[in-house]
Amino acid sequence: MKEKLNNLFSTVDNMDVEGFVSFLTDDACFRFANSPVVYNKKNIRNVISDFFTSIKSLHHYIIDVWVDANVLICEGKVTYTRHDDKKLTLPFVNIMRMQDELIADYRIFIDLSALYA
Repeated sequence: MKEKLNNLFSTVDNMDVEGFVSFLTDDACFRFANSPVVYNKKNIRNVISDFFTSIKSLHHYIIDVWVDANVLICEGKVTYTRHDDKKLTLPFVNIMRMQDELIADYRIFIDLSALYA
């Protein structure tokens, strides 16, 4: 499970939208920070693509991981590089409910307000 998680974050850090959605079930739900919940791969793809265009780059650092049955919880820090080259590191917690080794429910808890301030 930890290798799969590393692959997921590597894909995100490469800003690979198609790679990211390949980790999801077709009917997945996704909540990113304070944004509304988004349902299905097509809509999630659009949200992720829009987010990636709003930043220059990002890099995740995993602090800890907990697995309980089909739920994966991950704590870490993410460093965003804005288009003005300013960097910002924020803490996050992700909760993922797995289904057949894919993510069916993905929730990212992070305060992005400083990123766009």
